[in-house]
Amino acid sequence: MVGYDPEGRCVSTAEAAAAGSASGLVTRVLVSPLDVLKIRFQLQIEQLSSRNPAAKYHGILQAVQRIFREEGLTAFWKGHVPAQFLSVGFGAVQFMTFEGLTELMHNFTSFKARDPLVHLVCGGLAACTASVAVQPVDTLRTRFAAQGEPKIYLNLRHAVVTMYQTEGPQTFYRGLTPTLIAVFPYAGLQFFFYNILQQFSKWVIPDEAKNGAGVRNLVCGSCAGVVSKSLTYPLDLVKKRLQVGGFEHARAAFGQVRTYGGFLDCMRQIMREEGPGGFFKGLSPSLLKAAFSSGLIFFWYELFCSLLCTMKSPESTKRKEG
Repeated sequence: MVGYDPEGRCVSTAEAAAAGSASGLVTRVLVSPLDVLKIRFQLQIEQLSSRNPAAKYHGILQAVQRIFREEGLTAFWKGHVPAQFLSVGFGAVQFMTFEGLTELMHNFTSFKARDPLVHLVCGGLAACTASVAVQPVDTLRTRFAAQGEPKIYLNLRHAVVTMYQTEGPQTFYRGLTPTLIAVFPYAGLQFFFYNILQQFSKWVIPDEAKNGAGVRNLVCGSCAGVVSKSLTYPLDLVKKRLQVGGFEHARAAFGQVRTYGGFLDCMRQIMREEGPGGFFKGLSPSLLKAAFSSGLIFFWYELFCSLLCTMKSPESTKRKEG
């Protein structure tokens, strides 16, 4: 199970980082199209409705058809290289930090490592640490996913050099404030609900049923992701709006553009011009992504950790020697 387990510790901190990286890499490949859709919806000023003739995107199916027609199949993996750096780096730092923090809590406080509240706090802190580490890559990923045709940035190197020369080094940390504000409760609740759902699911699927463990991890992770994303979604939208600041010229083909003076100014403008519903643009693909992404992240992480434990077991060692 995710987190430090004093009764069955078999994965080191470094191995947890490796498992987190691998789970992030595999998951990113599978959920990238939903991520592109989510970002396009979040950045659209116009209402997401077919009744609005100025709106480029109306819904998931219409957006998929339009992106495919105008930009081709590869558009659903725009920004995939920085996104992979993001996923691999975030997964490594998050799970490594989470495992370390839960162990510290267990050894140096009166709390137990398997306590859901411990997972809430440690999950949030681990995600904040990972977010600071990979924020520049997250900004690059958002820029690539947001740009249309013709491309403003030709490749990753060109994007880094151009952004640094024209906007300065601080541009790579645009949206960090809402990122940290949002990621602590999102990740904390994700680990919290995953812990609770895992314990609850053992009533339905016995722990001895090895064949059901993978399904349980997938379902629990998906449900945890959906609940967490629903509660923290507006902050994710504000972060995306801030990350494309200074990039307005590349957004002209998508409709209206806005310039925001910061976190609070962005929230005020969205409320004034788009109403409360503006904070939930792109929620549908985001929830789909959260369900698939969270479920797969926990599924692959648990699987890779189990494989590492199996490889280190005495039985496995004997088979190799034999």
